[in-house]
Amino acid sequence: MKKLPIGIEFFKDFKRDDFYYVDKTGFIRDLVNTRGSVNLFTRPRRFGKSLNMNMLKTFFEIGTDPSLFDGLAIADETAICEAYMGKYPVISISLKAVDGLSFQAAYDMMEIEISREARRFKFLIESDRLLQYEKDQLVGLMQGNFKKAASMHDSLRLLTELLCEHYGRPVILLIDEYDVPLDKAYQNGYYQEMVSLIRALFIQVLKTNESLYFAVITGCLRIARESIFTGLNNFKVRTISDTRFAEYFGFTEKEVKELLHYYNLNDKFDSLKEWYDGYRFGQLDIYCPWDVINQCDKFLETPDAPMEAHWENSSSNAIIHDILVNATETTKSQIEALISGDTVEKVLIPELTYTDLGSADTEIRQTYLWSVLFATGYLTDADRPENQLHRLAIPNKEVLGIYEKRIRSWFNVKITHDTARWKSFCEAIKTGNAAKAEQLFNEFMSVSISIRDTRIKKETKENFFHGMLLGLLQAEGSWNVKSNVEPGTGYTDICLEIPMTKTGCILEVKYAENGQYEQACAEAMRQIEDNKYTQILKQEGIQTIHKYGIACYKKSCKIVYSSDSFK
Repeated sequence: MKKLPIGIEFFKDFKRDDFYYVDKTGFIRDLVNTRGSVNLFTRPRRFGKSLNMNMLKTFFEIGTDPSLFDGLAIADETAICEAYMGKYPVISISLKAVDGLSFQAAYDMMEIEISREARRFKFLIESDRLLQYEKDQLVGLMQGNFKKAASMHDSLRLLTELLCEHYGRPVILLIDEYDVPLDKAYQNGYYQEMVSLIRALFIQVLKTNESLYFAVITGCLRIARESIFTGLNNFKVRTISDTRFAEYFGFTEKEVKELLHYYNLNDKFDSLKEWYDGYRFGQLDIYCPWDVINQCDKFLETPDAPMEAHWENSSSNAIIHDILVNATETTKSQIEALISGDTVEKVLIPELTYTDLGSADTEIRQTYLWSVLFATGYLTDADRPENQLHRLAIPNKEVLGIYEKRIRSWFNVKITHDTARWKSFCEAIKTGNAAKAEQLFNEFMSVSISIRDTRIKKETKENFFHGMLLGLLQAEGSWNVKSNVEPGTGYTDICLEIPMTKTGCILEVKYAENGQYEQACAEAMRQIEDNKYTQILKQEGIQTIHKYGIACYKKSCKIVYSSDSFK
């Protein structure tokens, strides 16, 4: 069977090394038929942008191997293949590695990327169509000699001119992940310098350049034209809201089913749909391909492998932290609704600047944050937008988990900074003072983001409160705190040991449906006794065991208590 293409970035490798390929070559046809002179495609990370860009390079570049496209959709477009396949010089650079703690460090990385691409064309040094001074300019590009800013700004344009003169054909320019340097610059405090650099670089190569045939640019965000794409005509933007090109980034449901059928994993479809579906590009439901491929690989290794959050671990979640740290009460309420399975309606801003994310105006900042969450895949359209209003929802179980974990983290940092109150709570748990623990936990919950009593599953609600409590206790540091351990005949929510005093605690958390605290507490205590959750603590020589049944509902709780002593 074909290998699963985990992390494969080069189109040629699929046929050469026999990887499974989901055919996206229709993208070439639609691009040729509908392109502008500059074409920007924005999609979340890990949805196949880089692979599609390499596919374009492989198709258009002079000297390509036509057999790489045998049997694929584009091969049926004979007129397009005859006119375009292997007929154009192509410049292809990725800016995803342009990073650094300072502007100079990022500038140096930009030099490296451009000089690396220039070295692909070292054969031009032998060209009989270039003059000696032009060859010398090429050597300068290859060496990364950009001490003067003007040399950097003109570098890509110069490369298009040299290639066009050698081949007698205009150049196709591909720029992948164009907004990564801007994101890194914003995080590290040199945003304006990076904006100026990329603006100058783009203006030179993209505006009034007779050596350029057309350009394709990809990124996560659509940065405002006045910031980066100043004065460009015939500039086409294809965002996740556009119908055209929707099927070429990410996997459609049909493609997921075909992949599962090929690997005899048909029974895994429902799980993949729950965890990785839910994105809406144009009018299509789209799955995250990175998730689907990685999870299928897990299933092929272990058929009953648990579902995992693959996209989360490959993508920055800093934006979630920013929302939670700076959340207004209105934003907190809306996040609660999203986590609970509801939707929120927002007017989204199609063009963004990072300076607006840091605006002193709270309303402006929050509006831009929702727009970024949508563009980067943390929210999606629940249905087709009407009257410019987007009905936003968390797309799937994986992303829901990101929100829940970030909320717990934000909650824990906030309340543990209230040192006196947090220490008092830990002391109450340690000494069996259930009334004090209940009072303090209610106070903490009153200022936290909660889980609303809507259609979200009861288990998820319990997990949310479980996570809050676990974070509080783990922050103590000197305690041995375990979650979901198997001490008796079942799994207890939280089991902790305090070695210095030979004290242990069992905490069982229940969600109190409709505020039925007494019933939920009784169920928790019964579960502790029936399943013998104290057994493991007894075996460890613990002399005093505090047992807590904790019932939570919205932003309040009730705690019941009993203890065992073995002194």
